[in-house]
Amino acid sequence: MAKLVQPHLEQVDKRIAQQAAAFDPAIEGYVVYTVGSRGKRLRPLLTLLVGGATGMIDSRHIDLAVIVELIHIATLVHDDVMDEAEKRRSQPTPNARWGNSLSVLLGDCLFAHALTLSTNFKNSDISRAIARTAATVCSGEMIQTQRRFDLNLKVEDYLRIVQMKTGSLFSAAAELAAMISEADPNAIETFKNYGFQVGTAYQIYDDCVDLAGTESVTGKTLGTDLRKGKFTLPVLIFLRSASEFERERC
Repeated sequence: MAKLVQPHLEQVDKRIAQQAAAFDPAIEGYVVYTVGSRGKRLRPLLTLLVGGATGMIDSRHIDLAVIVELIHIATLVHDDVMDEAEKRRSQPTPNARWGNSLSVLLGDCLFAHALTLSTNFKNSDISRAIARTAATVCSGEMIQTQRRFDLNLKVEDYLRIVQMKTGSLFSAAAELAAMISEADPNAIETFKNYGFQVGTAYQIYDDCVDLAGTESVTGKTLGTDLRKGKFTLPVLIFLRSASEFERERC
């Protein structure tokens, strides 16, 4: 599927790499390292596919793809600090290289830069939607942290968390790509819901990988969710049928 928009994805990669030059020279190297480790680019891919499905992909879709990926990268930097992860994308995490304090500030800078880029859209509704989405993502992460080691966490609670921290950004990528193309309101709503479901499903899959995957395959530190008391769907399904003794041991 990525082949359909491969030239545009390459533009996104180039634009992301160029963002480091917007930062103070003293911190530019940290940004180069962090954004240079190429991930799956799922959110930019969704942005471009929706842009192509609703019209012609133009520079505004590229801009949106860059913004949503920068927000995603910022969340990963913060996630790795909280999870004490040492490896991501087959290289040391920022916190493993430079410590937690610098990494938190680095993530903050990436968030702020993404929001700054969003103000370049002539349609202010787009920049406001991006800001709201960033707030929703962070709120989802906070709620998940708040509910660590909570044996009363329900599947519905878990789904709300993943919808906020992951589904919302996928949803915004799809919705705003359609909005940029000036698609009709029904199509925009359809793509918004589609992105929401895809993002939520992907997070569930990723949570399963964290529990049962192989680090040599994924290129990142695994098992952090369970160690940090983040009860994901596989664990919640187990807890539902576990005895009181098993629940307490967990």
